Parts: sequence; C-alpha cells; structure tokens
Amino acid sequence: MKAAFRTGFLLGAIVIGTAAAAAVPSSAVQSASPSAAPAFENAALIIIDIQSFYFEGGRVPLVGSVEAALKANQVLEAFRAAKRPVIHVRHMPKQDPASSDPQYAIHSSVAPRPGETILVKHFANAFRETDLAARLKSLGVKTLVVCGMQTHMCVEAAVRHAADLGYAVTLVEDACATRDISFGGTTVPAKLVHTAVLAALNGTYAKVATADALK
Repeated sequence: MKAAFRTGFLLGAIVIGTAAAAAVPSSAVQSASPSAAPAFENAALIIIDIQSFYFEGGRVPLVGSVEAALKANQVLEAFRAAKRPVIHVRHMPKQDPASSDPQYAIHSSVAPRPGETILVKHFANAFRETDLAARLKSLGVKTLVVCGMQTHMCVEAAVRHAADLGYAVTLVEDACATRDISFGGTTVPAKLVHTAVLAALNGTYAKVATADALK
C-alpha cells in the first residue's frame, strides 16, 4: 500500500478512500526513518516558513503546527549551541515584500536572534529568485538540516532542489507540518500527505529523521 500510495502521489493522481486512510499504521513515518542523523559538523539549518499564518487563527492553519514548531525550536537551539549556521526562510507576498501584516511574522517559537540570516522568498522553492544557493556556498557547508511548513509544498521543494545541488539533506520529520489537501473530489488527510512526502524523499533526496535523532 505504501508503494502504491507513493506512486500515486508522485503522479498527482491520489485516490485514497476512508478505509485506506485508516489502514496506514501510525508508525509509518518512524519506520522509514534512519536510527540516527548526521552530526551538526559542516551543516547548516534551514527553517522554512514557520510563520503566524500557519497557526490557529491564521489564514492557513496546519495540522500539528504547534507540535512541529516546538520540535523545530529544539533543533534550532541545538544548532545555536553548536554555533552552526541558521537560515530562517520567510515567505512574503511578491506584491508587498515589506508587508507589516502580522500574519507573515516568523512564529515566536523559532524567532530569529541577532546575527541569524533571514531570507525572504516569494515562491514555494526557497532557492527560486533568492541568493540561498550563494549563501550556502559561502558558508562552505556540505550538509543541510531542513524543517518547516508546509511539508508537501515549500519544504519538499527546497529539499529536492538542495539535493540536486549536491547537498546531503536531513529532513526533520516531526519538525514539519502540513494540511489536508484535495484532488478530484477526494480529500487526503494531512497525516497521509505528510507521510507520502517523507516516503518519497527518504533515501533519494534526503535522510528523514526525528528531532531527537539529531546528535
């Protein structure tokens, strides 16, 4: 079932009934994860779009956004303690890139500290029409640790692009969140969307690991 679902997701034709959703074990993501992730040496952390509009009261509230943000904070604090580079990615409307709308604020759980990079993007892919690739090259890093929102959109886009550039990518599964999505009259629950993306990326574009596995 997992392989069939992954294939369907990649083709963009997801057909999942209620019974199929119930049949996916809760441990599906964990079983796909390696037992340990790379150390922070020669790594940079990229936190993607953990912004107010993805939380309760926001324009696009995600499933499990609070829990994912707390795990992202855990990873962030570990990188700070290791004195490794951190890049906060912030999505802003292209027509109003300096918007003061609080919906676009980086969430307080992962608020940047002075000296940490904040990169503004206008598209799903954080590399598109930004200097992210140049910044990473200047840092001399070989490994990227990625987390953020939404799993199936901006996070996935960045992971695939980074891997194509030759970076070893670790995707922190429990520090990401997404939402229910629909296609062809079928609604796919957020948990399955999240799991399908992780299954597609794991072992090909990234190593998928939990926040606790980062040592």
